[in-house]
Amino acid sequence: MNEVAQVLDFMVEIEKLKGVIRKTKPVGLDRYENSAEHSWHVCLSALMLHHYADEPIAIDRVIKMLLIHDLGEIDAGDTIIYASETDEQKSQEYLGIKRVLALLPNHVAEGFLELWQEFEAGETPDAKFAKAVDRIPPLLHNLHGDGHSWKKHNVTKEKILAFNGARIGAASQSIWQALEAQLKQGFDEGILE
Repeated sequence: MNEVAQVLDFMVEIEKLKGVIRKTKPVGLDRYENSAEHSWHVCLSALMLHHYADEPIAIDRVIKMLLIHDLGEIDAGDTIIYASETDEQKSQEYLGIKRVLALLPNHVAEGFLELWQEFEAGETPDAKFAKAVDRIPPLLHNLHGDGHSWKKHNVTKEKILAFNGARIGAASQSIWQALEAQLKQGFDEGILE
C-alpha cells in the first residue's frame, strides 16, 4: 500500500474519535461533547494561551500533542479525569494509540507515538503546557454549566482545586490564578455544596 493510501485509511479511522463521548457538556448545549470537539477546542485554547506559559514552549509541538493525545480513546473510551489515570486505563489508551498510528507509514507513526508518550509523561515544558490546557475546557464547561459533571461524578471542590492547581500551575501560574479565582467564585455562588 502506498503512503498516501495509508494516510487516507488513518483519516477514516480517526473519524471514530467523533463518536467518543466525553463527560462534560459544551457551554450552552444540553449534550455531551465528543473527543474530536475537545481536541479542536484545546488546540485553539493553546494557541490563544501559549504566551502565558511559564517556560518557553513550541506551540506547533503542543498543538500536535493535543491533536493526537486522545486518539487512544477510540479503543479505550473516555473516563472522567479524576478517575481515569489508572494503569489499566493508560494501558488501554497506549494499545489504542499504537493500533491507530500503525495505520500510518512507520516514519510518521513513530514521531507521533513519541509525541504522545511525551504528552503522557508530562515532563517537558511542551507537555506540561499541553496537559495544562487540556484541563481548561472541562473546568469552563462545569463553571458555565452548573457543575453538571462534578455533581454527577461526586467530585469535591478540594479535588478540583488540588488536581487542576497542580497540573495547570505546573505550566502557567497566571492561567491557574485566573481559573482558581473563577472556580472559587463559582463555589462561593453554590455550584458545589
